[in-house]
Amino acid sequence: MIQRKKYLDWLIRNKETSLIKVISGVRRSGKSTLFELYKAYLFKAGIKKEQVIHLNFEQLKHHHLRNFLDLNAYILSKTKKEQKYYLFFDEIQRVEKFEEVVNSLNLEANLDIYIIGSNAYFMSGELATFLAGRYVELNILPLSFAEFASVHQGLHVSDIYDKYKLTALPYLVDKADADRFDYMNSTYNDIAIKDIISRYSITETDLLERVLRFIVGAIGSEISINNIVNKLRSDGSTVSNKTIEKYVDAFLGGLILYKAPRYDIKGKRLLQRLEKYYVVDLGFRNLLLPDATADDGHILENIIYLELKRRYRHVYVGKNDKLEVDFVCFDDRATPTYYQVALQTLDSSVLERELRSLKTIKDQHPKYLITLDWINKEANYDGIKKINALNWLMNENN
Repeated sequence: MIQRKKYLDWLIRNKETSLIKVISGVRRSGKSTLFELYKAYLFKAGIKKEQVIHLNFEQLKHHHLRNFLDLNAYILSKTKKEQKYYLFFDEIQRVEKFEEVVNSLNLEANLDIYIIGSNAYFMSGELATFLAGRYVELNILPLSFAEFASVHQGLHVSDIYDKYKLTALPYLVDKADADRFDYMNSTYNDIAIKDIISRYSITETDLLERVLRFIVGAIGSEISINNIVNKLRSDGSTVSNKTIEKYVDAFLGGLILYKAPRYDIKGKRLLQRLEKYYVVDLGFRNLLLPDATADDGHILENIIYLELKRRYRHVYVGKNDKLEVDFVCFDDRATPTYYQVALQTLDSSVLERELRSLKTIKDQHPKYLITLDWINKEANYDGIKKINALNWLMNENN
């Protein structure tokens, strides 16, 4: 199994706290595998196998436990007050009134609870109400570049990047290209049908997919609901802003898309319109836009955005007067770091253009220009550090 050190460290830090640990993330991003990695850690640390109870409610053998009272009785029958137990509940949303049994079991001091559920269900805003604030959440993304590269150590980093652009879903990391389409299509259908369509009661499936195609085809561009509506109407569709807003929210809830709000650097405030959207895995873009001309600049921007989400608490698109900064990131102490992303800057005019927005920021916080340049790949321009994207991606401790 590929080691997911950052996520495993999070679980270890939150081990045996009184809070329920919620693991969220797009389907097939490795949530259940993370449970296995963490269980292996517990066993290595001396925890006995009888202290770990792992139930996957998609398995028919656990069908009788989908009633919350039966599940509660089962757990209490398998545990003793004087011993610590670790409870892993996979696809917990299949349990009737799951929140009642989870909240009740969490009152038992000897039970440490970890849960995974359907993305659309957990990200719909209801989880905070159901668990009454007694939880912490870990959002898992597909493989980072460094995790992906750990499986391809014999390849040059540029060749690894070419593979990484196709997909970062763990199952496909070492699979042949011929296997990729069927798996991506199956994953997409799981998200669209099992999560989004059923959860949000959507009937116009063709329109739903057209909205997603539009957004993934405009990665790195500012998008509003009006943009999408106007495009669809120009193609002959009769749609309302309310419907399209519902569909976009569904994609965000299903974690197939992430939204980067705009941040006013001078005014130090969030702006309310023209956000940017990024897809959780480029395999979905390749699936939906198979004939699209490769847009390497925006593909790189999407990859950098996801990596920034792994490293920072908040990631925004920056605005400084009329200039745009690709990303403004805030750490746990609300300290900003600024990033500009460019495919290449060997042309002096391109370099100057990419540096311009960073130069207008007058504070002393870190500023980076990330490129795929191999010639003059590192430089310092009056405090703005230029770094090679692949080196930066490989160094997860940056």
